[in-house]
Amino acid sequence: EIGPGQGALTEGLVGSCGQLDVVELDRDLVGQLAEMCAPLGDLRIHSADILKFDLCGLVPGGEQLRVVGNLPYNISTPILFHLLERSHCIRDMHFMLQREVVLRMGASPGNKQYGRLTVMLQAQCQVTHLFDIGPGAFRPAPKVDSAFVRLEPLNDLQVQIEDRKYFARMVAQAFSQRRKTLRNSLRQMVSTETMEGLGIDPGLRAEQLEVTTFASLANSACKIAPPP
Repeated sequence: EIGPGQGALTEGLVGSCGQLDVVELDRDLVGQLAEMCAPLGDLRIHSADILKFDLCGLVPGGEQLRVVGNLPYNISTPILFHLLERSHCIRDMHFMLQREVVLRMGASPGNKQYGRLTVMLQAQCQVTHLFDIGPGAFRPAPKVDSAFVRLEPLNDLQVQIEDRKYFARMVAQAFSQRRKTLRNSLRQMVSTETMEGLGIDPGLRAEQLEVTTFASLANSACKIAPPP
C-alpha cells in the first residue's frame, strides 16, 4: 500500500492478505500504524518516499505485487509514471484518485481529456474506471469528486515499443502544444515522409492519434534517427 496515512485502508487490508507492505513518508504516522495494524496480520512498514523506494525489491524474482493506495492528488502523476517503470513486478494496481485524473487516464482519442498521461498509461496498462466516490465520503469533504481505478500491466506483445524513453519523449513533445499538428509539433523527431509512410496524416493533432499508432510512429522514427 502506498501512503497508508492513519490506516483507513490498511486496517482492512492487513487481515485479508498473506503479507502487506506499506510505504509511508510521514515518520510521525509509522508508530501509529504499527500500534493499530501490526497485531491484525503480517504487516511490514517502510518509512520512505515511494518515488525513491525499491518497490520490486519487496518480491523475489518472478513474483508480482498487487499495489493499492489513496494516492496524494498533488503528486499522483509522478507516482503513476514511477510505477510504470516497474510494471514488470506488478500484477495490478488499484487507486483512488481525483475523478478528473481517472477520466484522463481512460480517455479515448478525440476526447479533450486525452493527453500525455492517457497515452503513457494505456501503452502499458489496461485502465478500468471502477466507480466514483463523492465528497461526502470524506471528513472534511473535499471540493472535488474522486474515483477508483484499476490498472493492469500489459505484456510486451500487446503494445510493442522498441525504446520506451524515446516513446516517452515523442509523446511529451506531441502534447507539449496540443493545438499544433503532428507535422509541426514533431518536426524535430520525425519526418512528414515517415508519418505518411505509416499511413498517418501529418495534419492530425496528437489528441487524434491512437496509442498503438504513437507506438508505431516512435518505433519507426527511432530506427531512422535513434536518440543520442
